[in-house]
Amino acid sequence: MYKTKAYSAASAASPLALDTIPRREPTDRDVQMEILFCGICHTDLHFVRNEWSSFAPTVYPIVPGHEIVGRVTKVGGAVTGFKPGDLAGVGCMVDSDGVCPQCKAGREQFCPGVSLTYNGVDKHNTAPVTYGGYSESIVVDERFALRVPPNLDLAGAAPLLCAGITTYSPMRRAGVDKGQKMGVVGLGGLGHMGVKFGRAFGAHVVVFTHSPGKKEDALRLGADEVVVSTNAEEMGKHAGSFDFILDTVSANHDINAYLGQLRPGGHLSLVGAPGDPLPVVAFALIGGNRTLSGSMIGGIAETQEMLDFCGQHGITSDVEIIPIGDVNEAYERMLKSDVKYRFCIDMASLKGETG
Repeated sequence: MYKTKAYSAASAASPLALDTIPRREPTDRDVQMEILFCGICHTDLHFVRNEWSSFAPTVYPIVPGHEIVGRVTKVGGAVTGFKPGDLAGVGCMVDSDGVCPQCKAGREQFCPGVSLTYNGVDKHNTAPVTYGGYSESIVVDERFALRVPPNLDLAGAAPLLCAGITTYSPMRRAGVDKGQKMGVVGLGGLGHMGVKFGRAFGAHVVVFTHSPGKKEDALRLGADEVVVSTNAEEMGKHAGSFDFILDTVSANHDINAYLGQLRPGGHLSLVGAPGDPLPVVAFALIGGNRTLSGSMIGGIAETQEMLDFCGQHGITSDVEIIPIGDVNEAYERMLKSDVKYRFCIDMASLKGETG
């Protein structure tokens, strides 16, 4: 066991602050990484402030961060896929049982024994829970380390480990492809990745937003059209024409308005997580054989596929790089949607932090 610097929160009301945490020495199957960049996900804020206490109570101290890119510093004797000096990433999971039907199907995120990257079960008993990427280093089973294409900007690649796979996975399952028309509801950390992937898949991409001021940026990111969702005339022009819609909005909203945009047999996938139930009009589905689904990240093989796809197409997240000392301010700005489109922490800034 060794000690490493990190930023942690001591309670739901505490700011993130400098801390020292334990990490295990690498076992035969482990990869040790120096963390170079770590993206900030809205899930980090939910856990830090214990906002999901009803189903995932936070254990303090908590070290968030599951959009991790780093450089391998040490590998165990049985590791075959990595060597010191390699670029590697860690996403939302660091372990699973490996034998259940979900693991065998490549859906580790649904394994009953999955260990989340932070606030999860530490199967090595190094700490009360797993600690995430707001830290100098991490040790992870080789099965959950991912290869990062070297041609990608590393800060922009970090959010791919959550925001990237969250949007890529449902689009791949829906078969988004050339000649199809897809919609993206919301242009934030998830939505802007949906636009980039849709463009790379060759689809005709339409962004739905309630903010007319986002039109220029949506087009810059690769959208073909932008629809202001509060404009009934604009919405009416597209009714019943979409093959697929990716809904990235986490605020409460009228999902039926978007179900009505689907063609017969069309599919809408939710990746945003509104706090309250969303009423669904049955005939919005029945009337056109439409499908409504949800999606949660992706398995390890699919995440690697996504990273490789991003390497081939030069896709990264649009990020604002911050030093770790600005993380509490970043949380407040994130609540106001004051970022284009993802914060990413330069973890080199942690080295100069002193208590």
